[in-house]
Amino acid sequence: MKVIVDLCVVPIGVGVHLAPYIAACETVLTDAGLKIQLHPNGTAIEGEWGPVFAAIEACHQAVHAMGAPRIYTTVKANIRTDRDQTLEDKVASVEALLQQGPERGQ
Repeated sequence: MKVIVDLCVVPIGVGVHLAPYIAACETVLTDAGLKIQLHPNGTAIEGEWGPVFAAIEACHQAVHAMGAPRIYTTVKANIRTDRDQTLEDKVASVEALLQQGPERGQ
């Protein structure tokens, strides 16, 4: 089953500079062969359910291995069975409405 996930991994007990932990997680996701988009508050991930959630677990293992004693994580999952949808599709549909001008969405 294909899934699009929004993942936010926050190491706790490591100070305020979190970029090294996020970079480690991004590396795990990339090495897993998943399509990802880093954004200011997390990472969008596209792929099959099993590999996506296995990679999320691997992210946690990597961040703990770096010394984080605790991690707070949010995962939002979007699953469609009626059609395939990509990260780009989701963004493009909103951008198309924005191009229509003030009467958009009516």
